[in-house]
Amino acid sequence: MRKSLEQEHHYGPQVHLLQHPFLSGVLAKLCSPETAQPEINRLVELLYNHLISFASVQEFDQEDFSQPTRMTNIHTGLQLHSRRFTQAQKAVCVNLARAGTFPTHICYEFLHYALPALNLRQDHIFAARMTDAQDHVTGAALGSVKIGGDVKGAHVIIPDPMGATGTTIVSSIDYYKKTVPGPARKYLALHLIVTPEYLRRVLTAHPDVAIYALRLDRGLSSEAILKSPLGKFWDQEKGLNEKDYIVPGGGGFGEIMNNSYV
Repeated sequence: MRKSLEQEHHYGPQVHLLQHPFLSGVLAKLCSPETAQPEINRLVELLYNHLISFASVQEFDQEDFSQPTRMTNIHTGLQLHSRRFTQAQKAVCVNLARAGTFPTHICYEFLHYALPALNLRQDHIFAARMTDAQDHVTGAALGSVKIGGDVKGAHVIIPDPMGATGTTIVSSIDYYKKTVPGPARKYLALHLIVTPEYLRRVLTAHPDVAIYALRLDRGLSSEAILKSPLGKFWDQEKGLNEKDYIVPGGGGFGEIMNNSYV
C-alpha cells in the first residue's frame, strides 16, 4: 500500500482517509452551491469509481493468473502472466436509498470488471433519519428491504456519500449481522465525506468495519483543534451542526442527486 495515498490520523487502523489532490478538487466542485444536475451525478460517478478502486485493492484477495493473448498463436506457448482479484471471492453492494442509490450502482458496475457476475449482488435498504422536534437525529428507521441471499464470506460494501451521524450505517450493519446468514468476510463503508462524530459512532458499534472516505470535515471545531492533527483530540472535534448536517460539508446530496426536495 502506498502510504502517501492516505492521510495520517489518530482515528485507528480501520479508517482510511484518502489524500488525493485531484479527487479533493473534484469533491470541492461537487460541494459548490452552483453544482446541480446533471453535473452532480457525473462528479459522483467519477469520485466513486476512484473510491471503490482504491478500497478494493486494499481489501480484496489477489491471485496470480496466466492467459493467452492475440500474440500467443504467433509465439507458441508464450502467455500473459499477471495478477488480479481472486475470482472465487464474493461482494455485496448495499443501496441505502436514496443518496446511496447511484453510488451503489457505480460500485456494483465497477466490480463486474473485476469479479465473475455470479459472485456479485446488489441489495436494497430503504432507510430514513428519525429526528426530534429540534431536528436532532435520534436514529434511523429501516423501511422495506430487499436482501438477495446470505453474505457468508462476502465483502459487504455500503456506499453512502455523507457519513454524518452514523445512525443509518450502524442500523444497516446491525440488520445484516442479526438477520442475514453469514458471517460476512468484512463490512466496508465508502463515503465522500465523514465527520469525527460519525467515526466514533460507527467504530464504537462495529469496530470491525473498514471506513473509506475522501474527506473528513470538522469545521465547527475550535481554531486550535483545526490546527491539530486529525483525531489527536478526537473528543473535541466537531463536524455536525445543531441539525446534524456536516460543516463545511456539501448540503443534502440526496436531494440534488435525485432532483427531489421532499
